[in-house]
Amino acid sequence: MNNQPTTDDPRPTTNDQRPTILVTGGAGFIGSHIVDALIKENYQVVIVDNLSAGQKENINKEAKFYKADITDKEKLAEIFAAEKPEAVFHLAAQVSVIVSTKNPVKDVKTNIIGTINLLECCRDYEVKKFIFSSTGGAIYGNKAPRPTPETYSPDPQSPYGIDKFTAEKYIDFYKKNYGLLPIILRYSNVFGPRQNPKGAAGVIAIFGSKMLKNEPIEVFGDGTQTRDYIYVSDVVAANLAALKSNASNIYNISTSKETSIKELVENIKKLTGSGSQVEYKGGRAGELQVSCLDNTRAKIELGWTPQTDLIKGIEKTIEYLKNIK
Repeated sequence: MNNQPTTDDPRPTTNDQRPTILVTGGAGFIGSHIVDALIKENYQVVIVDNLSAGQKENINKEAKFYKADITDKEKLAEIFAAEKPEAVFHLAAQVSVIVSTKNPVKDVKTNIIGTINLLECCRDYEVKKFIFSSTGGAIYGNKAPRPTPETYSPDPQSPYGIDKFTAEKYIDFYKKNYGLLPIILRYSNVFGPRQNPKGAAGVIAIFGSKMLKNEPIEVFGDGTQTRDYIYVSDVVAANLAALKSNASNIYNISTSKETSIKELVENIKKLTGSGSQVEYKGGRAGELQVSCLDNTRAKIELGWTPQTDLIKGIEKTIEYLKNIK
């Protein structure tokens, strides 16, 4: 086995004594923001990303980058052996509910098998701290009380939600049997700069981009469906709080506020001055009608509170979208 895996890192080898943090999906939307924050906090950061969704331009130049897939356990083991991380942030995933319903096998390989590969590496290389980016929006189901607490029994309605919940159960197994100290963060609907406006997920980025061009908007459903939208910088703050915490629990990372799709469309229209026409279509399999998460536990145990309201977050996102070619 090659014990020195290929990396795009151009920097000379140094005896850097800073703690090393490994971030899967570190070239992606949320992951790249977490990497930036960790580097500002003076951590040494290693990124593992296959660039299937992540972008090279998102990669912080101060981070060490491995182009690798989490489904490749042998390559992961080489990276763990070479870098000896003290903690892992696991964000690499197939994140679209729609894609998961069309290709559930791919979803299982990435979101379950990929997670198990990482857990095995953590066991083999004695990494205890494991921070997992899960989903709150797709796990709890339509019948959950709102805002939904972590104590509510999950009832996922899509392969994506099923696979994320299954990954959580594997994480719990490694906690109980191998001394892993995980924190599971169940996100509501995250939005902000670097979210792909041409992707299958991220309705604010998609709508904002189209409205800036006065292109028509497609809404799947009647627009009364609700979501709990949280700005990416607040998600980053929650991840840093998790890293510094001695807790090991599941936390909803959300605003605990519901917004309907109709209301969201009107807000984006006002902020962009758009004349886009809105076309309502039939709902899609696996998507929830309503979703809102209770963030009380994260406030109490992590000392975390969201700071960015919806309108301010949309404004920042639109400014970013204006600069995308």
